[in-house]
Amino acid sequence: MKLSQHFTLHELTRSDTALRLGIDNSLPPQLTNKALETAHMMERIRTYLSELASKDVPIVVTSGYRSPALNTAIGGAEQSDHQRMMAVDFRAPAFGSAQQVCRALAPAVNSLQIGQLILEYSSWVHVSLAVPVKPQNRVITRTSSGYSLGIA
Repeated sequence: MKLSQHFTLHELTRSDTALRLGIDNSLPPQLTNKALETAHMMERIRTYLSELASKDVPIVVTSGYRSPALNTAIGGAEQSDHQRMMAVDFRAPAFGSAQQVCRALAPAVNSLQIGQLILEYSSWVHVSLAVPVKPQNRVITRTSSGYSLGIA
């Protein structure tokens, strides 16, 4: 099922871990509207990065929806936005490193309607539709030693 011009339901629910462990990671029908919203956020991000780079910048989704069983299996946060189909982890190698992508997106979180932006372990970008309760946690960096404000 195509959710937007560049993103499919399969892409946002595919999980190598779920396949390996035999976990059903199908999107519940009641989350279809959230999947559409999330895909449209990803389209805005792709367009923005492509405009900055003056070239097409494909997005490589590494994690989208996570069923509760999958989220538990990978040690995800108990209240993870992935379980509500409101978050995506991705890379955009045609643009640059995860840090470069986050630095480009950070000033545009409002206009791109990104609720939260996290640079995760300098390896991938996490974006969510959900705005955190504490405004200072909107743009953060996660490392093995914890979280810090902004993009490190």
